[in-house]
Amino acid sequence: MAKRKSINYAGFKHENPIPNASRIGNILMSSIIGPRDPATGAVPPEAEAQIANIFKQIRLCVEAAGGTVDDIIKVNFWVKDPAVGRKMLNGEWSKMFPDAESRPARHTLALPANNPNHVTCDFTAVIGG
Repeated sequence: MAKRKSINYAGFKHENPIPNASRIGNILMSSIIGPRDPATGAVPPEAEAQIANIFKQIRLCVEAAGGTVDDIIKVNFWVKDPAVGRKMLNGEWSKMFPDAESRPARHTLALPANNPNHVTCDFTAVIGG
């Protein structure tokens, strides 16, 4: 049986004692990913900049586990305003996953209105399979 391995990478760290992601065999599941800039650790106030950071964080996380964005099978997003958030997500989504015939499944949910972030996410990947 494959042993679970914690995945962490520079530019993102949880306050709680949890890893950025966990991998067993070829399955990778991320913890919640926030919109911090991986270079500075700052969270920009604008939704568009937060969304760009989320996609940077997704790439860093899957690559730290030994995979690529092509290994991602499902992404869940939480956004403050789902109607607006979906539209803003689509631009970065199409850049990261340009082939319409080979995109991960995606689900978008609402964040509480008092959440300080405009967006958060988690994802699942199957690496090398």
